[in-house]
Amino acid sequence: YRSLIFPLLIREGKPTPFFTFVLALLFCVYNGYLQGRSLSNYAKYPSGWLRDPRFITGFMGWLIGMAINIHSDHILRNLRKPGETGYKIPRGGLFEYVSGANFFGEILEWFGFALACCSIESLSFALCTLFILGSRAKQHHQ
Repeated sequence: YRSLIFPLLIREGKPTPFFTFVLALLFCVYNGYLQGRSLSNYAKYPSGWLRDPRFITGFMGWLIGMAINIHSDHILRNLRKPGETGYKIPRGGLFEYVSGANFFGEILEWFGFALACCSIESLSFALCTLFILGSRAKQHHQ
């Protein structure tokens, strides 16, 4: 969603520097490879894993996190009318409780994924997401 769909939905804004785009692309490609290889070649799950409370809780965390993320991005995309500029504080959804609801949703998403997968690779991605987006959320809050 963040890499492919979200950029197509953005109406206007500052252009992304090419170097930032390349770094983000490399990170996503490497992480996708790491997660895919881990799950397809190394992960061993017992029969009935899809009914295990860890998988179910993780899947629900991932699903709720994605819904929060998508809804929060919708709120952010519609803050300004076409041609309008300036800073606006988002309202509605989880923005009523946290200033970085989109970041919170994405962090929840990847910790849910990590719990559902129970792998060191998925946990490492969840932690990277927490540190990267957590610092961005703090900057946005300030």
